[in-house]
Amino acid sequence: MSDRIQFHLDENIDLDIALALRRQGIDVTTTPEMELLGQTDEIQLAFACEQGRVIVTHDTDFLRLASENTDHWGVAFCKKNLSSLGEIIRSLVLIYEALSPNEMRGWIEYL
Repeated sequence: MSDRIQFHLDENIDLDIALALRRQGIDVTTTPEMELLGQTDEIQLAFACEQGRVIVTHDTDFLRLASENTDHWGVAFCKKNLSSLGEIIRSLVLIYEALSPNEMRGWIEYL
């Protein structure tokens, strides 16, 4: 387990966010890169849990899943089209800089 937060971007998250986070030195995986396109939300969350990653999503189903079982490394949720890419990136960088993985564990952060 890393001592820094790592992110996994759900398939609905713009891949430019991953590129911007990586330029900041942040460890990010994406659903297409991990060959998880079309997999269920449960499988996506299980992958993020196994990898110790905070899942970044627009999908409200993750809010339900994360509240039913808090044994996950965190969910960063942003309602689609509510925030600009820059706002989402800045929020994720702030989470990365301000919180430890253990502080995000079982937590849902609304961006």
